[in-house]
Amino acid sequence: MIKIVKKQIMLICAFVALFINIPVFSAELMSLDIGLKMGEKAPMITAINSQGEKETIQTLSGSKGLIMMFFRSADWCPYCKRHLIEFNEYADKFTALGYGLAAISYDPTDILKKFSAERKIKFPMLSDEQSTTFVTYGVLNKQYKLGDMDYGIPYPGIIVINEEGEMVHSYFYQGYKKRVKLEQLYQQLK
Repeated sequence: MIKIVKKQIMLICAFVALFINIPVFSAELMSLDIGLKMGEKAPMITAINSQGEKETIQTLSGSKGLIMMFFRSADWCPYCKRHLIEFNEYADKFTALGYGLAAISYDPTDILKKFSAERKIKFPMLSDEQSTTFVTYGVLNKQYKLGDMDYGIPYPGIIVINEEGEMVHSYFYQGYKKRVKLEQLYQQLK
């Protein structure tokens, strides 16, 4: 009898603890309020692909639009590398929904080309060495100042632009460890 009561008390405590932690957990995963607002027209991107060719939203988009990942570096950021590989694993699912995919960084094209070839990346990796697109989209990481080694990186995140060229999803996080859960994004876009 005592064992049953103990188990019931433990279950109730665990249940209460779960509800107490939900707001904290949710707040940690909330997207930063930066960049373009939902419904805004997405501005031009000023980036080149790993072959040195200029890309546009139109050339990158599928019938439903574009999913674009902003990342720090395919050279030195292990979290970015892991997220790019995961994005690549979801590439077929997203393209089957009608979306084009791209990933953009301040890395030079040679770094992107090497990473893309080694990991068999299925989507264009874009170089924005001057960080012009990051500034235009309002996602330049302001933690770093001109002259800092990491100056020019974006906040890590993902945007979704619909077929009319409007922002319909935007997810950016403070720091470098938190990333968009691609399964959740896929389920939202289905």
